[in-house]
Amino acid sequence: MEKTHIITDFSALTGVIKPMHSVNNGPAGVRGNTNYSFYKDAAIPFARNHDANFAPSYGAPHTVDIIAIFPDFDADENDPASYDFHLTDEYNERIMSAGTKVFYRLGNKIEHESKRYGALPPKDPHKWARICEHIIRHMNEGWADGHQYGIEYWEIWNEPDLHPQCWDGPEAAFFELFEITARHLKACFPHLKIGGPAVTSMGNRGFLIPFFDYITRDKDNPVPLDFFSFHRYARNPDDMAAQATEARQMLDKYGYTETETILNEWNYVKNWQPPEDILYSYRVIPALKGSAFVASSILACQKSPLDHLMYYDARVGTPWNGLFDRLSGQPNKPYWAILNFSKLYQLKNEAVCTSDNPAVKAAAAVSDDGKEAAIMLCYYKDHESIDGSRCEEETITLRLDWEGFASDNGVTVTYRFVDADSDNEIRTEEVFFGAKGAHILKLPLYTAMLVTLQKN
Repeated sequence: MEKTHIITDFSALTGVIKPMHSVNNGPAGVRGNTNYSFYKDAAIPFARNHDANFAPSYGAPHTVDIIAIFPDFDADENDPASYDFHLTDEYNERIMSAGTKVFYRLGNKIEHESKRYGALPPKDPHKWARICEHIIRHMNEGWADGHQYGIEYWEIWNEPDLHPQCWDGPEAAFFELFEITARHLKACFPHLKIGGPAVTSMGNRGFLIPFFDYITRDKDNPVPLDFFSFHRYARNPDDMAAQATEARQMLDKYGYTETETILNEWNYVKNWQPPEDILYSYRVIPALKGSAFVASSILACQKSPLDHLMYYDARVGTPWNGLFDRLSGQPNKPYWAILNFSKLYQLKNEAVCTSDNPAVKAAAAVSDDGKEAAIMLCYYKDHESIDGSRCEEETITLRLDWEGFASDNGVTVTYRFVDADSDNEIRTEEVFFGAKGAHILKLPLYTAMLVTLQKN
C-alpha cells in the first residue's frame, strides 16, 4: 500500500491564507427552496454575479446585466429614469446579508441562442463606459436613490474570446471597449479595482497576446488593470495552479507586476466533447469525486501565485452548481470543501505544510493569537469512479505529523472527514501533550479531512 507523509510546522509561517473559496453568485431568493443558511455558514468571501440573469430566484431576466439595467441604449445615460436597478439591488443585498461581498461583472450573460443581444458590441463604447459609471455611482455613491454598498471589484465583460456566445464582433472592437471603459472608470473611481476581461483560459494566446499588446502599446501610459481575470475547466487540480503561474508570468512580462490574478470560473470538466464526457462531468460535479476535485483545486491554488479563486457556480438550477442540491437546497459533497477552507481563511496565517505525494494536497493555518490551528488535506486522482467505489486499490497509508503548536494543558485535536460515509462529521477527537503530534490512518481515494487544533 502506497505511503504518504504530510509534515506541518505551525511555528513557521509562510504568508496568508488567500480567498480560494469565493464563488459565482449568491444564495437562492425567496421563491422555492433556499440554501441561505448553508451559504451564510460557509463564510464565502466574494460572489461574482456573472450569469445571475439566468436565475429566476435572482430576478432573471431583469437583474445584473447591462441590457437589463439599461434596456434602451438610446436613452439618456444621465437620467435615473433610464435605469432599472430594483431586482439587482435586491440580489446584491441578499448576497451581502449572508456576509459575502459582491464582485460585480459589468457586461452580460453568455448567449448560446441563434440571436445575440448582450453579446453584441455596444454602438457607442464611450456611452457604454458612462453607463457603467452610473451603475457604480448607484451602488456605491447613492446616485438614483442608490446605496453605499462599497463594492470594490468591477470586472469589464466576460469571455470576450468566446465567439459569438460572449462577444459577437471583431476582437479589435473589444480591445477598444476595454480600454475606453477601464480608463474612464479608473479616472472616476481611482480607489476601486477595475479589471477583467475574464478570458476562457490562459491557453488562448491568440487572443491574449494581441490584447496585452494593445493595452500596453502606450508604454508610458498603459491601460489600468488592477486585476486580471481568467477561467479554467479541467480534471486535474495541478492544471489550475499551472494556469495561475502562466497568468502571473504574462502579467509580469507586460509590466503589470502589481495586478492581481483572479481565476473566477472553474469546475470539473473531463472534456467539452464528446457529449457523453460533459454528461459524465455533470454527474461528477455534485458527487464525492467533485468534492475531492474542489478541495484539491483550492489547496493547489493556495500554494500557487494565484490571488483569488471563484468556483462556478452557486447559482440555483444549473448542473454547474455542485454545492447545493437543486431541489432541496441542502449541501452536496463539494459544499464541505468550501466550508472547511473557510476555517483556514479565518485563521489567516499560512504555516509550512508539505506533502510527498502530489495526489494528496494539504495546507495549514494558525490564528493570530496562536490558540487555534488547522490542517486541510484531500486525496484526489482522476479515477473513473464518481462515488469512490471500485477504488480499493487506490487506498493509501497517510502519516500526518505536526509540530510548533503546544500547550501545558494539552491540545485538543478534532478530525472531520468528507468521504463516502461522512459529510464532514467528527470521526475522532483526542488530546495531545508535548510539542509534536502524529497520526497514521488509511485514506481512501476522494477522502478529504479537516484537522483542527485547539490549545486547552
